[in-house]
Amino acid sequence: MKRAGNLMEKICSIDNLYLAFYKASKGKRFDSAVVDFRNNLHPNIALLQKQLSNGKISIGNYHYFTIFDPKIRQICAAEFTERIVHHAIMNVCHDFFERQLIYDTYATRPKKGTYAALERAKSAMKKNQYVVKLDFKKYFDSISHDVLTIKLQKIFKDRQLLNLFKQIIDSYHVETGRGIPIGNLTSQYFANYYLSEFDHYAKETLKIDTYIRYMDDILIFGNEKDTLHLHVSNLNEKAKTELLLSFKPPVFALCKKGISFLGYKLFPNKTLLNRMSKKRFLKSMRSSSNLLKQNHFDEKKIQMKLFGFLTFAKYAYSKRIRRKVSTFYAEEEN
Repeated sequence: MKRAGNLMEKICSIDNLYLAFYKASKGKRFDSAVVDFRNNLHPNIALLQKQLSNGKISIGNYHYFTIFDPKIRQICAAEFTERIVHHAIMNVCHDFFERQLIYDTYATRPKKGTYAALERAKSAMKKNQYVVKLDFKKYFDSISHDVLTIKLQKIFKDRQLLNLFKQIIDSYHVETGRGIPIGNLTSQYFANYYLSEFDHYAKETLKIDTYIRYMDDILIFGNEKDTLHLHVSNLNEKAKTELLLSFKPPVFALCKKGISFLGYKLFPNKTLLNRMSKKRFLKSMRSSSNLLKQNHFDEKKIQMKLFGFLTFAKYAYSKRIRRKVSTFYAEEEN
């Protein structure tokens, strides 16, 4: 496979950096860091170009915060200038990552996404008797810096770009040589690509007919239980030896009994919210109500939160819980 080179000149181009600024500021144009950068836009872009060109860009100036929904996660937010750099890189490198991925990988890809993955899974459930769900333990925290670096060298040969990738990768760790930050644009690409050879192994060596991956959540389908157990064993060995990853206990299910996937409970002919999604959103409603009554929460933020849930819930048969949300908001208005 021919490796890509001479990309840093494109990444450092003024037009690409302005485009990266636009993407990084989308939805955040009133944030103080965005406003400050925009107030001196041309000099700031020129300085950024110079720093990228001479390899003296500052990386790893992170702000950390914790979210508790749906589970406890540490989010790592890069400063605004660094987010521009991430967009500048991926404006140019996106296609080279995209080429490595199999069709049935759905996270962070154009014309893919959550609902495309769900539709593909429901279609597979109608044609197969069994489904297995696989999920990696602490996926982002477990990614090996060395393994990721070697994988990047397989598709890029531009030494300056590889040094920039290495700088980004090594700017964060959970333990020595492990972990990439949840929150970085580059992390989404790295995490998706990290499993690309694993996907090809599943499809081309193991010949798994229906294999669906959304980031680190995987579904495999079949009509022979013994064959599925063998696939899981082979995939587990591949993950441990080559990726230094471990699976959580696999979930085997009859398709007609349903499987939880991406916040939903999927069946061949219907979709429900899974138990954790319902529990999470009802808890969020109660919390929002308490904050609103104490004047600690912006009403507009509650509206956005509820709208986000209603959009999520609308995909499933969820009339009862959506009615609860609508009733909750009507009561709060009164």
